[in-house]
Amino acid sequence: MWINFFKLRLFCCLLAVLMVVVLVINVTQVEYLDHETVSATFIDSSGQFVSSQMTRISRNPYCGYEHQTLSSRERTEEDSLLAALQWQVPDVGPVPFVKSTDPSSSYFVILNSAAFFKVGSQLEVLVHVQDFQRKPKKYGGDYLQARIHSPKLQAGAVGRVVDYQNGFYKVFFTLLWPGKVKVSISLVHPTEGIRVLQRLQEEKPHRVYFKSLFRSGRISETTECNVCLPGSLPLCNFTDVYTGEPWFCFKPKKLPCSSRINHFKGGYLKGLLTAAETAFFQSGVNIKMPINSSGPDWVTVIPRRIKETNNLELSHGSGTFPSGYYYKDQWRPRKFKMRQFNDPDNITECLQRKVVYLFGDSTIRQWFEYLTTFVPDLVEFNLGSPKNVGPFLAVDQKHNILLKYRCHGPPIRFTTVFSNELRYVANELNGIVGGKNTVVAIAIWSHFSTFPLEVYIRRLRNIRRAVVQLLDRSPKTVIVIRTANAQELGPEVSLFNSDWYNFQLDTILRKMFSGVGVYLVDAWEMTLAHYLPHKLHPDEVIVKNQLDMFLSFVCPLET
Repeated sequence: MWINFFKLRLFCCLLAVLMVVVLVINVTQVEYLDHETVSATFIDSSGQFVSSQMTRISRNPYCGYEHQTLSSRERTEEDSLLAALQWQVPDVGPVPFVKSTDPSSSYFVILNSAAFFKVGSQLEVLVHVQDFQRKPKKYGGDYLQARIHSPKLQAGAVGRVVDYQNGFYKVFFTLLWPGKVKVSISLVHPTEGIRVLQRLQEEKPHRVYFKSLFRSGRISETTECNVCLPGSLPLCNFTDVYTGEPWFCFKPKKLPCSSRINHFKGGYLKGLLTAAETAFFQSGVNIKMPINSSGPDWVTVIPRRIKETNNLELSHGSGTFPSGYYYKDQWRPRKFKMRQFNDPDNITECLQRKVVYLFGDSTIRQWFEYLTTFVPDLVEFNLGSPKNVGPFLAVDQKHNILLKYRCHGPPIRFTTVFSNELRYVANELNGIVGGKNTVVAIAIWSHFSTFPLEVYIRRLRNIRRAVVQLLDRSPKTVIVIRTANAQELGPEVSLFNSDWYNFQLDTILRKMFSGVGVYLVDAWEMTLAHYLPHKLHPDEVIVKNQLDMFLSFVCPLET
């Protein structure tokens, strides 16, 4: 009996040892599988292949852009861009609300308002800002927007603001049409608010967070994703193989990284401001509030001779400012003669036998929506794509027109995008043959407003490289870039999508694509110069002018 009992114990021990061995082997295989799915190989900016193996990150937060490898030329360009965007905000320590900029007690004065103005003359306006105690401010750093306009003529243009860093600002306007011209100046954010926005840009790049669903069989998990992730949990590395664009998700507890199904916006972090900082972001107080004139707010402009006017409108100087103006609600660029596509047949004739690619965010999706609504022969083909997400496709078989829209890769704040539909614009451009019947339009800016500028610079650098390669192999390809635009702002929106953030992105976009051989639709000036309220998605009249300009590049006037 004791011998049998001993044999039973020995069998149980051997069985237990065998189970432990099997368990260790399985765990090792799972860890190996996860290690393989987390690992990635990508091409850095210098064209070298770099191996990235990332299973646990201790930095808080981890930001992929900080580990990019730049060539000396790229580093010089990035340093130059960042230096040009340095906003002069004095380090004056904590400022109480009552000593911050008060737009209602600030004022502007038209210099030489009694002078004789002709079309083409320069108008100068001096702005003096004061605080809520009606005391003059001694430092600058406020973000102002300025325009001239004639409501009866539905005319408008933007002005250039110069900060003298002493509480005084000067705004320069070019008078581009005759008649009574009014001046409007507004405070978008006070200096003290800009300091807060700078802090958030540097310290809270993950304040908009994203998520992905992972699924295998009946098991599913959702984890947070971003360019920058806080904490020290294991990560899935979804850095793009070709562009090196960094993207990470927290690794699911039970599933491998390869089981990712989709991507979607998670939400916005709350409680970003202290009580004192909140006072600098008040609707109706100091966000996009008008600054009034202490005297006349208008001047009378008389016409020039016809020859002088033609020379003025068709100025071909580099860096022409403003780039254009509205007159009778139609945008008039100053560098070329823009066509008006008021009839659907005009658009059909222009796009006949062409393939049109629209890449980017929802502001260029508006172009797709306008064209498919306005042109009856351009019929949308139902791909079963999620609403407002895409990809979308429209076809005019009779005239051989193909119109495509696809959103850009992460970060993208859309509702659910399937993982296999997350495409980077640079990769899409590399797959286009190009030619005289190929048209490409790109708008990529809004979804980068919460990140450090290096993230946006990297994305544009990849897109620019692909654009240059496309134009090298197919020089007759028409490539158009749509710039950023101003939008409506409230206390919360300001922390994520402020015009101040978008102004920085717009400036970078223009500088990086200067001299590349692309056309520019100046959505920034076209929204600031118009009389309609600012919106993230501008109203139809502005979109129509944008498309008229776009189509004028595709089908220019015969000269």
